[in-house]
Amino acid sequence: MALNLMMSEQQDLKPRITVFGVGGAGGNAVNNMIEKQLEGVEFVVANTDAQALQQSKSQARVQMGTQVTEGLGAGARPSVGAAAAEESIETIVDHLAGAHMCFITAGMGGGTGTGAAPIIAQAARELGVLTVGVVTKPFQFEGAKRMRQAEEGLEALQKVVDTLIIIPNQNLFRLANEKTTFTEAFAMADDVLYQGVKGVTDLMVRPGLINLDFADVRAVMDEMGKAMMGTGESNGEDRAVQAAEKAIANPLLDEISLKGAKGVLINITGGYDLTLFELDEAANRIREEVDPDANIIVGSTLDPDMDGAMRVSVVATGIDALAVTTEIPVPRRSLAEPLKPAEPVQERAPEPAPQPVREEPVAVAPAPQPAPQPAPGPALSINATQPVAQPAPQPTTERTLFDAPAARAAAEAPQARAPEVADDLPPPAYRAQSEPAPELHVEDEAAYVAPRPRQPGTPSPEALRRLEAAVNKAPAAPQQRPMAASRPAAPAPQPQAEKPRFGINSLINRMTGHGHPEAQPAPQPAPRQQAAQPRAEAYDDEQSDDQDRIEIPAFLRRQAN
Repeated sequence: MALNLMMSEQQDLKPRITVFGVGGAGGNAVNNMIEKQLEGVEFVVANTDAQALQQSKSQARVQMGTQVTEGLGAGARPSVGAAAAEESIETIVDHLAGAHMCFITAGMGGGTGTGAAPIIAQAARELGVLTVGVVTKPFQFEGAKRMRQAEEGLEALQKVVDTLIIIPNQNLFRLANEKTTFTEAFAMADDVLYQGVKGVTDLMVRPGLINLDFADVRAVMDEMGKAMMGTGESNGEDRAVQAAEKAIANPLLDEISLKGAKGVLINITGGYDLTLFELDEAANRIREEVDPDANIIVGSTLDPDMDGAMRVSVVATGIDALAVTTEIPVPRRSLAEPLKPAEPVQERAPEPAPQPVREEPVAVAPAPQPAPQPAPGPALSINATQPVAQPAPQPTTERTLFDAPAARAAAEAPQARAPEVADDLPPPAYRAQSEPAPELHVEDEAAYVAPRPRQPGTPSPEALRRLEAAVNKAPAAPQQRPMAASRPAAPAPQPQAEKPRFGINSLINRMTGHGHPEAQPAPQPAPRQQAAQPRAEAYDDEQSDDQDRIEIPAFLRRQAN
């Protein structure tokens, strides 16, 4: 008898959320969340430092770059962190497989977090995982170089992540006092990640009045761009409005307003004493700050431990960054640079002394000078030649450059008389256009740190399939090569170069019998000479020498046969 066994798959149907800590800062954030016993989340820690991994409280650990760093760290070099992530990309993909949402937390400015975070995010995106980056920027006392590396890492990460949340460490001074310890200050930054992840997971895990699905969360956060997370908690009569205002004005986040947000996710948590009016007040307070066309999703959960208190969590996404617009005019200015040296050349051209030196780039002044000199010589010898010869070339240069069709016709005439000078006209113009082209490529390589993280993302499964497809297409090329080799054998263009240059080698091959298939008609030298004469007429002298050498004794012909 056949037995049909049915297994309940209710646990597998729940959304899987992974928090991926990268580097030292990411590992500390994960440890803080584990201590607070966050539910419904899987934790993974990746680092190049072996000692930091041993101190981690997460069971899933990834030692990146065992051959590159040997477990000694990246040394504050993002390139080393990127190479380490490339080496262990397969292990990273194994931990991300099956996840629906991934929070990637790291500290920008160092080596592991700055270099490996974009690669891990690229692997998550290729797997179809909703990626949210929560990163920190260094303090001002850490130096300008570290801040520059952090900004480059943010640009690379923003292109790969669906939503990016930036927490400047310098903003910790807004909440810290003279008595605030160093660990307490960093715990405030880690609390932003904890509250943001908890606000998203509570909507999908905990029961409540208004539950949300993962598809609702994806609809809000599946838009690339900067975002902000805020959580506010309050007690008393006006607890709804106060909690909403605290959530909106988060002092730790970068100065970002909600007016440009395209999607807003609101989670209102309270006890059994939560009223409908309080829910309405909190949602409307946040709606006033957001664009009316924004996609707003409101959810509510119940927590029996929060009697008399109310917590509001806000996740705003789709906030545009102004830094991208400032980079656009930079290459445009470089394109206008070749026009600037042309203007002072036209103004300084009328000077008599520098004319012979600057006639080469302008190429207009030297053309009219030889033309008027022979003409006024024999006829205008009585008049003063000095005032007539100098102003003659000056007005012609101005007319050819600006207006007057007659001057254009005059400009065409000297070009025909002096073709060598006319050839000098286009080179400076085209050289000016060709010079900024490589400059733009250099600027792109320097500004885009993103292309480097994109290359490490190629070892992912989908990228490997593309590489295999490209390799499979490669054997199609050698099939065309035998076709190309068979075609030149029939037509005559190839033997033209071989017969006059390598005639002696062909004779030796005929004599020894080791030659190409064309060597079969070799014993008849006369027809080959007739075929070679019409094909290469310019090499009659060389062919005559070969023909003299072809006349060999009879005993050598017997050996060839």
